[in-house]
Amino acid sequence: MKKIPFLFLSLLLFACSKKEPIAEFWLTDPKEGILFQQLTEDLDDNDSELIIQVDPETTYQSMDGFGFTLSQGSAKHLLEMSDSARIAVLKELFGNGEKDIRISYLRLAVAASDLNEFPFSYNDLEDSLATDLSLENFSLSYDTLDVIPVLKQILEINPEIKLMASPWSPPKWMKDNNDTRGGSLLEEFEPVYAQYLVKYIREMEKRGFNIDALTIQNEPLHPGNNPSLFMLPIQQARFVGQHLGPAFKNEGIKTKIVTYDHNADRPDYPISILNDSLANPFVDGSAFHLYGGQIEALSEVHQAFPDKNIYFTEQWVGAPGNLEGDIPWHVKNLLIGAPRNWAKTVLEWNLSSNPSLTPHTDRGGCDRCLGAVNIDGDQVTRNPAYYVIAHASKFVDPGSFRIDSNVFEGLSNVAFLRPDGKKVLIALNDSSKPISFKIQEKEKVIFGSLNPGATGTWVW
Repeated sequence: MKKIPFLFLSLLLFACSKKEPIAEFWLTDPKEGILFQQLTEDLDDNDSELIIQVDPETTYQSMDGFGFTLSQGSAKHLLEMSDSARIAVLKELFGNGEKDIRISYLRLAVAASDLNEFPFSYNDLEDSLATDLSLENFSLSYDTLDVIPVLKQILEINPEIKLMASPWSPPKWMKDNNDTRGGSLLEEFEPVYAQYLVKYIREMEKRGFNIDALTIQNEPLHPGNNPSLFMLPIQQARFVGQHLGPAFKNEGIKTKIVTYDHNADRPDYPISILNDSLANPFVDGSAFHLYGGQIEALSEVHQAFPDKNIYFTEQWVGAPGNLEGDIPWHVKNLLIGAPRNWAKTVLEWNLSSNPSLTPHTDRGGCDRCLGAVNIDGDQVTRNPAYYVIAHASKFVDPGSFRIDSNVFEGLSNVAFLRPDGKKVLIALNDSSKPISFKIQEKEKVIFGSLNPGATGTWVW
């Protein structure tokens, strides 16, 4: 292993008397070319007065997992690989081996997303004036060609992975503009759209996929994507309270209903739905992106409804990517910021891309979305989102609890207590100078130093 300067290392946990390392330490320091490496060098302690106190007896929310969206485009890239290369990268992403990053949560699109070759629903009709109130033409159609085969292989590697699903648009015959892009769901079709989502849950169950959670609409205030849907909170509340919630109850569906699924600049959106007496009993929680607003807004929703859950479900990295800029921003705001503001999941967008950044739809599809990995034939390149998520997904098991830890200016951090009793701390130096510090949990002490922009994960 390359010898690394003292300043850029963080010391493993030591038993004070024997100086024997008793913790794992993993470092990402893009400026030094260190990308998610486990370090084992023993370093002398420091006399820093900065002490991160970790208190495993003060617990907050439990964690469901860390991961990505498996878009249809991502599945297409994977299927274009040879069988051996595809299985190798899927094991690295979802496996439990020494070199695997153990992704534990995936988001799926209900029908097409904007990272698809073309928009479609599961109930498209050739006649633009036709309707199908009984949903006789419902079919998972194109998903059977890409997402479903890849998802089967993922579940063979990690049968416990949790799945969230998000629709980008209902069938266009249910919308006031009769288009995949924009428009609103006609009120008269709200009952049949609820049954459409019921059918999706049931058809996925038949294929062995349990949808743990369903968001009502991806980015309901952004009708510029293709596909997309404009949905105000008053309609989302009515749809959940009068149609989807009762339909799930009548069918005995346990899939969690999650509202909003858009930017942190509008915490009033989920709060207004949770204030609705009919919708509230059916809503498990609210989902957020961070293309607008501040991550602290998630806590505003938690404080208003502490009995409801918070999910962070999407954030892109724009191509071509910048390791030195993207990783610290995403670690600070998502990997650390989202859980510190009550999020049970942290999901990046999306799992894979290719060199041409295709496929994507016309009229609003994303032509700059960089995947966690870039796939070119059988060649795999790991991008910023891969390293961001790996710093948590490999170590923070589903069912872990966020625990208390204090923060200092320039030294963001978050701590977790795993089901096996081990503790995990993720820290980022987001200042302009190197920082030395200690991490203390009862009688145990970690001595550390991080370069500006460097991220460390400790497990003990």
